[in-house]
Amino acid sequence: MQFVEVTLDPNEVVVAEAGAMMYMTDGIRMETVFGDPSKQTGFLGKLLDAGKRMVTGESLFLTTFGAVSGRREQVAFAAPYPGKIIPLHLDELGGEIICQKEAFLCAARGVQIGIAFQKKILAGLFGGEGFILQRLTGDGFAFVHAGGTIHKIQLSQGQTLRLDTGCLVAMTPTINYDISMAGGIKNSIFGGEGLFLATLTGPGTVWAQSLPFTRLAGRVLANVGPKGKGEGSVLGGLANIFEAKE
Repeated sequence: MQFVEVTLDPNEVVVAEAGAMMYMTDGIRMETVFGDPSKQTGFLGKLLDAGKRMVTGESLFLTTFGAVSGRREQVAFAAPYPGKIIPLHLDELGGEIICQKEAFLCAARGVQIGIAFQKKILAGLFGGEGFILQRLTGDGFAFVHAGGTIHKIQLSQGQTLRLDTGCLVAMTPTINYDISMAGGIKNSIFGGEGLFLATLTGPGTVWAQSLPFTRLAGRVLANVGPKGKGEGSVLGGLANIFEAKE
């Protein structure tokens, strides 16, 4: 379980997903805000921004952490499940990145969280992330989290990468995203990779995760219940310990 520690100069502010804070020093002031804190809008504008966040799987509220003392302060944010946190410098990535829902962890104030709609129906239906992805825009650092480890892949002009639909973490907007059949009826049914694969065509950068949360949850659920209480299972061992204590 990784976490990221951010050092703030006096009057600097970092924005984070609600509930992500791990610890903070005494000179940090925390404030929960409705909507996008980087925009000066009225109630309807804040409601629209909050609605966009909710659609992408995030909460209605964001939390800001500002250094209010005259010295440098630290605040840390923890990952929500086992995986890896990576920094993305949006200014070096053209000012925009598209990532999976719920990937956002924290960012410098000024980074905006929006919606990226899938324009192709098949990609939206079978692409693993649905029709809606997150769009992060701005010129500062943003930190995203995904399961397992995260691998960065650079694609040249016209180069194509076929990826498990759940393993996509983020991509630059220059990447053309589509889906394709896994290849043959036998492969689709018995290959264990599903019917479709994501097809990503460059130029651009792709970040892939080795353990999507849905895959992790599926393995855990497969060991829950009577089948998972066998002598050789971890859950079975825990169940036997609790039964012995009772």
